[in-house]
Amino acid sequence: MAESGFPGAVNVSHLQVYDFPVPDADHILAGELGSGPGAGTALDWELVGGGTPHLHTVSAEAYVVLAGSGAVQTLDGSGAGQHALAPGEVFWFTPGTVHRLVNTGGLEIVVIMQNRGLPEAGDAVLTFPPDVLADPDRYQQAVRLPSSDAGPDAVAEAARRRRDLALEGYLVLRDRVEQHGPEALEPLHQAAAVLVKPRLEEWTERWEQGARAQADRTGQQLARLAAGDASYLADARHDHAEGHPGPRRAGMCGWLRTFPLGPG
Repeated sequence: MAESGFPGAVNVSHLQVYDFPVPDADHILAGELGSGPGAGTALDWELVGGGTPHLHTVSAEAYVVLAGSGAVQTLDGSGAGQHALAPGEVFWFTPGTVHRLVNTGGLEIVVIMQNRGLPEAGDAVLTFPPDVLADPDRYQQAVRLPSSDAGPDAVAEAARRRRDLALEGYLVLRDRVEQHGPEALEPLHQAAAVLVKPRLEEWTERWEQGARAQADRTGQQLARLAAGDASYLADARHDHAEGHPGPRRAGMCGWLRTFPLGPG
């Protein structure tokens, strides 16, 4: 019974966070939502960039900070927060957390995503304005980026437009959470549930073949060890992966280099 796929059926990518300027840089640098060392600096607001705010409906996410400086803003059951990021730190959050990466200088991160295949299959709902979230066709049109054949400039411009539309909804949502508390997130959560519902059958199959299958194998191995049977260890093997070649692709939060990690 050989193992298959990367441990935990997670996805790993290397992220260079967008440096597209943001409209609320003064708010960010003032540290009005700040927590932790370095929250609120004397940086020039024109140097502050950032990614696209969104949430995941079933996948947790973790950041391992490699280089640069910045922060992650969150909206969740504890309200609105801003958390400074520095090299060597690890930050993670559960499904439903609205998150937005802020780049104040060369921010690079290793991103670890639960349930490999699900985030790529639509488990990322962007914080577009409510009228876009309420219309699945408009939402799909707004979230779609051109293929790499359109050229890097066209892809970058489309990624920035998508980011800015999500920021439009996010900034209003953040204000509501600050004023009224986490209950203000409920309309977004309900809209997200409607948007992803058509995908749930496919997601269940991916989960059963990936994370669930790996967890089941561990249970089987524990049972065999308990019975004195270690024969499955003879199937041990190793594997490796290099990043996909070519230009990085445009992700939610920045430019991504992904890895072919095999089946779940």
